[in-house]
Amino acid sequence: MSRWNIFARSGSLRFLVLGAFILSGAGVFSANATQAPPASPVYGDVRIEGSLGEPSNLIPPLSSDTASSQVTGHMYISLLRYNRNLEIETEAAESYAVLDDGLRLRFTLRKDLFWEDGRPLGVDDVEFTFRLMIDPSTPTAYAGDYLRVKEFRRLDERSFEVTYEKPYARALISWMLSILPRHALEHADLRTTPLRRAPVGSGPFRLKSWEPGSRLTLLANELYFKGRPRLDGLVVRLIPDLSTMFMELRAGKLDAAGLTPQQYVYQTGEGDFGDRYNIYSYLGLGYVFMGYNLRSPLFSDKRVRQAFAMAVNKDDIINGVLFGQGLPVIGPYMPGSWVYNEGIRPYPHDPEAASALLAECGWRKGPDGLLTRDGRPFEFTILVNQGNEQRTKIAVIIQSHLKRLGVVAHIRTVEWAAFLNDFVNKGYFDALILGWSTTLDPDLHSVWHSSNSFEGGLNFVGFSNVEVDELIEAGRSTFDEEARKKYYGRIQEILHEEQPYMFLYAPYAFSAVHRRFQGLDPVPVLGVEHNLPEWWVPEERQLYRNLLKP
Repeated sequence: MSRWNIFARSGSLRFLVLGAFILSGAGVFSANATQAPPASPVYGDVRIEGSLGEPSNLIPPLSSDTASSQVTGHMYISLLRYNRNLEIETEAAESYAVLDDGLRLRFTLRKDLFWEDGRPLGVDDVEFTFRLMIDPSTPTAYAGDYLRVKEFRRLDERSFEVTYEKPYARALISWMLSILPRHALEHADLRTTPLRRAPVGSGPFRLKSWEPGSRLTLLANELYFKGRPRLDGLVVRLIPDLSTMFMELRAGKLDAAGLTPQQYVYQTGEGDFGDRYNIYSYLGLGYVFMGYNLRSPLFSDKRVRQAFAMAVNKDDIINGVLFGQGLPVIGPYMPGSWVYNEGIRPYPHDPEAASALLAECGWRKGPDGLLTRDGRPFEFTILVNQGNEQRTKIAVIIQSHLKRLGVVAHIRTVEWAAFLNDFVNKGYFDALILGWSTTLDPDLHSVWHSSNSFEGGLNFVGFSNVEVDELIEAGRSTFDEEARKKYYGRIQEILHEEQPYMFLYAPYAFSAVHRRFQGLDPVPVLGVEHNLPEWWVPEERQLYRNLLKP
């Protein structure tokens, strides 16, 4: 069995990547290996992969979930992207220039850009996308980056400039957003348009069909500016259970899927699994947390949240759920990253101190051992998404630890789409367990700025702190890395004290890819799929040569 692990446990991560946080229902990103292709690349075959959740929609700025980005990442292009060395390079742009000390950016588009329906892609589409992002009626969590733009100025058919009032550290990477088609969306209601499920893209693959609850099928895009991908297409099967997904993988019905730590440690060595799949392991850029609804009177006092932090033993969770395959975290930045605040010490596991804090808040144990205040028990529900066994196990461990304090925690499991749309986005929860796939850029605006605490916003716990807002704005208004480190270090101190999340762990992630695929070039951060259009399968090993033909 081939197992590849090149993601370091520490080190200085100084590169900026995409600014959007991605809400993860299935886990975090990919790993690394290098394969030497045995022959010249050929066309043909299909990759079949599994997805734990169903996409919420396929218009990228409107979605923040992993299930949607797993599909839209294949269907759209951006002005800029990162190469395998995490250096900014052009994609839809032919060239770009940073002028006036970063206050002005100039872009020139390539000449060979087309939408999948044959219409040319041009400056009109980029401007339309920009205007859409700053439109107050657009239901997106990512408007902040584009509201900083003072002027969008078209220069000619292929060139434009954007100017800023003051320096903005994320200016360049903010133009890595997916470009949207003006001709298809200009007069559409983004909340109801059929294009949410049948989009017009310009990326390497295009949507052929979406069978709700079953699968999405993508075809190679013949009009993709780099040339059609080697693979004929992709099939994304919707399998809302990790154990079932592994069974399908082991049965040869999937070509690629993520693995749980238990599967990685105990099950991938069985039978001929290792002969058929390469396995990739890495410390992902992401963390898992239990978030509190700060609007709830149960969690409005930070001492309650601090008490919970002392009551729950994170090592029990990492060992019991991840089989040791993770690192405890104390905030939104990964240990070893350049912005990580080394001066913060974790809350000790101290149930007695936790009980004392709860007593300060008026919670007293009754004869039955349960905490009550004003005649009401301390009772709440932890929400988890269906099919994610790890998160259910986390909830059970937290439930057990809180029970020792006299707190009653119920657990409710909800299907992923309903979990997002009916509970998270609307703030209908007491507490929930989720994961963020984070980025290397330290900007925290989308999740922690109070302006994003609205229905559908990523600050769904309702966190609001004037100093944090000011520090976030200061951090994104300077290119000075030391100044940014200072601002974000203070934010970590505040979050550690306020505990709007119980920050739990950063997981090691594992994925399996069928050995017949050649041309993979996995790298840290970008993962396995960054060069998916270049993957190919030797003719004699192709399994689905006619699967997508009419």
